[in-house]
Formats: sequence, C-alpha cells, structure tokens
Amino acid sequence: MLSLKPLILNAFLCAMAASVQAGGALHVADSRLKSLETTEAGRAWEAVGRLDRGGIGFCTGALIAPDLVLTAAHCLFDRETLQEIDPTTIEFLAGWRNGRASAYRAVKRAVVHPAYVYDGTLSASRVRNDIALLQLQRPIRNTTVTPFETDVRPRKGARVGVVSYAQDRSEAPSLQEVCSVMARQGGVLVMSCDVDFGASGAPVFSFDGDQPRIVSVISAKARVEGNPVSLGASLADELTLLEAQLTGTHVGSRLPEGVGRAQVGEPRRGDMGAKFIRN
Repeated sequence: MLSLKPLILNAFLCAMAASVQAGGALHVADSRLKSLETTEAGRAWEAVGRLDRGGIGFCTGALIAPDLVLTAAHCLFDRETLQEIDPTTIEFLAGWRNGRASAYRAVKRAVVHPAYVYDGTLSASRVRNDIALLQLQRPIRNTTVTPFETDVRPRKGARVGVVSYAQDRSEAPSLQEVCSVMARQGGVLVMSCDVDFGASGAPVFSFDGDQPRIVSVISAKARVEGNPVSLGASLADELTLLEAQLTGTHVGSRLPEGVGRAQVGEPRRGDMGAKFIRN
C-alpha cells in the first residue's frame, strides 16, 4: 500500500537556528530505529496502530482510551480536494505487524482541533493545531492493548521517542527511543526524531516515570540548518478541548493538576517565525 502523503515540510526554521546551534550537533546521541516486528519487541506498543484510509494511504495513531485514537488532524483531509474525508472510511489496526493486528476497529466519528485549517498553506499555527481524535465503533477491550496516558509537553532538551509506521516500513512499527526536543515555541515542538511518510499522527513519548506517556503528535518533517527534524503539537490544552468536543467529558484525570484549558482562537505568543516551503 502506498503511504498517505501527509503534511511534509521542507522548512528553514530561522527562529530556531540559534537555539539548535547552541545545543550542539543534532543527532549525536539519537538512537537508530528499532523494528517492532516481533511479538516480544512490540509487546509494550500494541496500542499504537496503523490508520488505513480506505486503500488510499495510511497514518499512525495511538489509543488513549478504549474507544479513542489520537492522531494528526491532516490525516483526515484529502490533499487534492482539501476537504475532510468521511471518518467511517478509516480503520484502526492496533499493533499491526506483518499482516495481522491485535484488534481491528472501524472509526465511528472524528473531531479535529477547531482552530485547525487545512487550506494548502503551511504555517506554524497549522502544525500547532494539527491533532485529532477518532472515536471507534466499539471499544478495544483486549488485555494486550493498553491505552497510553498523556502528559504535558516536554521541556527543551528532554529525551523523547517515537513509535511509527512509515514509508518502506508499513507492515510493522519502529521505535526511535532516544531523540530530543530541540526547541519549543508557540505550541510547536521541534525534535530530532526520525520520521517519514506515514508517520503523521505518530505518538511522541516521554520516558520519565515507570510508563511511557504521550506528549506530542508528529505533524511534519522539516529542516533546520540543513538537518532533518520533526515537528509536533503539544497536547495539554488542545487534547482537553478535543475530548470535550467529542464526548462531553474531560481528560483532566490523565493530565497533571494545574494544566490550563485552551480558549478557541486565543492568540499565542512567541510564534516560530518560520518560513515554510512546500516540498
């Protein structure tokens, strides 16, 4: 299957260059991709799955509740028409490896961040709001598929990891367990994580504590000073807003006390000042 061509940016992130240079080389301490194609290797990551869009491509998503999948908003749009696709054409394949999944679920409905606009333009605000929630037709009650908890966005310099499907590795997920947050500004995280086509919507994990927690969602790949980076949105306010919009409930129980609530359309300070160029 050809991978879905998501939002891919070839960007010169001018506002980030000084910060990156101050932090030294980009990938010196980053781990290489580790395939999770065996049952043993993928055991802890069954709640990450491939999102198939009716045979026209895929993204990556992660279960954060028995019936809720977190992914990127642009995965719900058609690149040619710029229109939102019918979410019921999407199927979530939990723990998909080598032709089999731990659970198969059709999507019942979906919501994207209300401030997200898919209009063909590429900007920091589009990346910042590039998250969506999918509600499944039926909850996944498989004991091997445990939904992930979420956490506040990581600090600059924090070590994170990504589990994703992508071009040339669509049949099993891969884990990059060690990459870093190079900068965070205006709600956008700039990370040294290795991503490719199909990795859109992939969960970014913090490994602080006894269990990995999702702290961001991959929106795009980009370049800083000629070096490849990945871009993602923070989750705290945005995820609360989305779940309330979808289910009428809140995710406060999954987030640390004191996390604020976003107001739709509220201006953000410290925009990235990035110049985005379509690849």
